[in-house]
Amino acid sequence: MKVNQTLSTTYSGIKLPTAGLAGNFINGEWCKPVGGKTLAVVNPCRLDHIADVGAADARDIDLAVAAAKAAFPKWRRKAARERGALLIEFGNRITANADEIAKILAAETGNALRTQSRPEVASTAEVLRYYGGVIAEQKGETLPLGPGLFSYTTREPFGVVGAIIPWNSPLVLAAVKIGMSLGTGNTLVLKPAEDAPLAVIRIAELAADLFPAGVFNVVTGEGLEAGAPLSQHADVAKVSFTGSHEVGQKVAHAVADRIGHLTLELGGKSPCIVYADAGVDAQLDTTVNNIIAAMRFARQGQSCTAGSRLFVHRSIWDKVMPKLVQKVNALKVGDALDETTDIGAVINAERYNAVCGFIKEAMDAGAKVEVGALPPPAGEAKGYFPTPVIFSGVDNSWRIAREEVFGPVLVAIPWDEESEVLAMANDTHYGLAAYVFTNDINAAMRATEQLDAGWIQVNRAGGQIPGMSYGGAKQSGIGAEYSIEGALESYTSRKSVTFGI
Repeated sequence: MKVNQTLSTTYSGIKLPTAGLAGNFINGEWCKPVGGKTLAVVNPCRLDHIADVGAADARDIDLAVAAAKAAFPKWRRKAARERGALLIEFGNRITANADEIAKILAAETGNALRTQSRPEVASTAEVLRYYGGVIAEQKGETLPLGPGLFSYTTREPFGVVGAIIPWNSPLVLAAVKIGMSLGTGNTLVLKPAEDAPLAVIRIAELAADLFPAGVFNVVTGEGLEAGAPLSQHADVAKVSFTGSHEVGQKVAHAVADRIGHLTLELGGKSPCIVYADAGVDAQLDTTVNNIIAAMRFARQGQSCTAGSRLFVHRSIWDKVMPKLVQKVNALKVGDALDETTDIGAVINAERYNAVCGFIKEAMDAGAKVEVGALPPPAGEAKGYFPTPVIFSGVDNSWRIAREEVFGPVLVAIPWDEESEVLAMANDTHYGLAAYVFTNDINAAMRATEQLDAGWIQVNRAGGQIPGMSYGGAKQSGIGAEYSIEGALESYTSRKSVTFGI
């Protein structure tokens, strides 16, 4: 059913999406789900209701995929620079509405406005502009096969891309998938996470008149009702999924059954290795600040790249740990919409309870609590605020050191020999990110060569910059994103053409 009228909708003084609350943007129009179901979006800091959004099912997925399939032949033939210009304009529109979007994002995700949500909106626009600028590099090669032959390759889009994104960084991950899919000539059906769809549908509203009908489609809904049918759809040529390892396995099976194309960005248990020279007095503050940033404390630890296993050289342990505790204690936990808040809330009761379970298990097993405490049960909490916890007195075999907590929980382990710490760092089935802090270039080179991770930062702990190749090793994923190379390798195929002359 088409939405013929929209009403101004606000929450706590924030302007929310209007037409987008219908939930589905299909073939250039906002429409309510066929089944008429809705999702309630809740503020995890205040535990109050923000808005209801349409909840799609397999019938809506069929409509969205059909629209994308019909739009593909014409879209793929549009010049890459023309597609890129539209992406740049999309980024510019987001920048023009940045503060409004950031407040929506903070309200629904619990990610603090100042430290997380505003920077994420800025990164979202930057990613779209990046792909808009570089997508004309969708080039092939000329092959010197010999006299009488002229042979070349072209980069060809797959067709319909189904993209499924999580709630922890929904906007920037949406931008990555939009930029790579549409820039390379594919059409897109994007499904935001059910817990945090509002900022994504707000930016979709900004793009409603930008792309030809059917090129860019959005469906909101739950994983089983909407995500699974999208990943299983016979007319979806490629699936790009960012989320948990467990769901990623199911998506991979669904795509493999039809010999489809797949990108997976899954979980991590990333090592953060601090060498002895990184703890000297002049550098101690910088190192500790980097540890905090690598752990993603300001995002409540809800990041697959969180450096949640901290390995500190024993010779500087007594310098690093007190300074780390001091700085973490100074971080303010509170309402994400409060400008003074450093750390907001985790997304929902299920995640909150899981994080609390990890903390309690480690405490019961005798781990030393350097900072933090066990939060109250979800039923007694006024918001889902597990304060940062740092454990020591554990080793790399503990569950708290092996499984992804996806909360503000850091495990600190001392080390003596480089071979020992690199072995511990690699002793995991994950391989997404790693952080190394040292002034010794030789040590840094040895570490980066030997670490099993797809994305390694040395003396830096920030997020991804457009142009970086970002993807995981081992069970942390398949394929790379964020770069033009990732877009070409993961969203196009090579076509080889040879002439006899």
